[in-house]
Amino acid sequence: MGVNEQTTPEAPEPKTESHDPAVPAAYAAFMRTGWGERTLDLPVHPVADYAEARRATLAATFPGERLVLPAGTFKVRSNDTDYRFRSDTAHTYFCGNQTSDAVLVIEDGDSVLYARPRAARDTDEFFRDRQYGELWAGRRPSLQEISDSLGLEVRHIADLPSFGDDRKTRDLTTDADLARVASELRLIKDEWEVAELQEACDITTLGFEDSVREWERVREFGERWIEGTFFRRARAMGNDIGYDSIVGGGSHATTLHWTENTGPITPGSLVLLDMGVEGRNLYTADVTRTLPVDGTFTPLQRDLYDLVFAAQQSGIEAVRPGAPILGAHHAAMEVLAHGLSDLGLLPVSAEESLDPESKLYARWTLHGTSHMLGMDVHDCGRASADVYPKGDLVEGMVLTVEPGLYFQEDDLLVPEELRGIGIRIEDDLLVTADGYRNLSAALPRTSSAVEEWMGSLSG
Repeated sequence: MGVNEQTTPEAPEPKTESHDPAVPAAYAAFMRTGWGERTLDLPVHPVADYAEARRATLAATFPGERLVLPAGTFKVRSNDTDYRFRSDTAHTYFCGNQTSDAVLVIEDGDSVLYARPRAARDTDEFFRDRQYGELWAGRRPSLQEISDSLGLEVRHIADLPSFGDDRKTRDLTTDADLARVASELRLIKDEWEVAELQEACDITTLGFEDSVREWERVREFGERWIEGTFFRRARAMGNDIGYDSIVGGGSHATTLHWTENTGPITPGSLVLLDMGVEGRNLYTADVTRTLPVDGTFTPLQRDLYDLVFAAQQSGIEAVRPGAPILGAHHAAMEVLAHGLSDLGLLPVSAEESLDPESKLYARWTLHGTSHMLGMDVHDCGRASADVYPKGDLVEGMVLTVEPGLYFQEDDLLVPEELRGIGIRIEDDLLVTADGYRNLSAALPRTSSAVEEWMGSLSG
């Protein structure tokens, strides 16, 4: 472990813009003098030991091969402005690093992190570079600081070899097998990860509570206010939101990924809130609640909500070790199909609609009920389909259970009073030895509990 003791490579030309002021030689020379030392106090990262074991497991899966896992770099938002950087999930999972322009290399049982550190004060980069300069973008950690925090050898990114030799090299960005294994290793969460996910769910609960406490402002400014309120909580206590918040008032709730969040919050209607906080170590919650704008469900809204709740509860009860991953979906759809039949909407019997060759019920349910959750909101997405979603649940997996009913406002096959109503209830479930634990249980789920909760917060 430690830092590679090579001479710091020559700094590249600073990233500047045409409207930046000129930098005369005298000014540049003056800027390179008279600076004291400023250190970062980076504690030992709590994931260091876990990450070391993860790297060993990954290396053992590909003996004799070189594994390359990049962190990624900045992405342009508009012209000369970038999106806030978020490191690649697999890269961070296997080393803990969250700085941009870094590459983890695992070879012959050894791991080296190639990283872009703080700029030396004998270059223009630290005071001129808009993307990496300390005076523009903040102090990046040194190689030694990264090494001490993460517990592995760190070298300058400029020293990253080209890997042009004959040895087998697998790059995560191009190698499907490496991406698959990296996904599958994340399927089962260790105790540290579970704690991170629980924290993300707890902060998410606070974000939902913040939104309801500001219900009068929500009525005034609509969906945008909830989006902004939740984001404030996510940034205050976490890293970010785990995905673009879905705030669907009225008929917007029937659009599964409504992220424009530009509509009003109208009395007498429902609002669907699908939101999750990403914690500072990049684990995210994913929770949905559907709330009555007036604080009380109408009889029709309550009947539909209770049907979705019954479906979700049936799906939750299907979560246990050894059960099919798809079991929660099938259990929830069984309830919804029969509920749709009771409403007189199905042109065939509930059982006929549930036939895989039919699925007519899905006109009003649309999506799957569960997905894996972790550092990505749709976690482990490169896993083999035989493992996920077609495999069985294992203790330590974390998945969502989120059935919904959606009646489009232009659907002529449903009564007019149903059109424009969308309801989804979603929770995050940890598979335990004896069944499950609901990580997001702090947010109420039953219709009566939702009403009581809203009343206690909104006054």
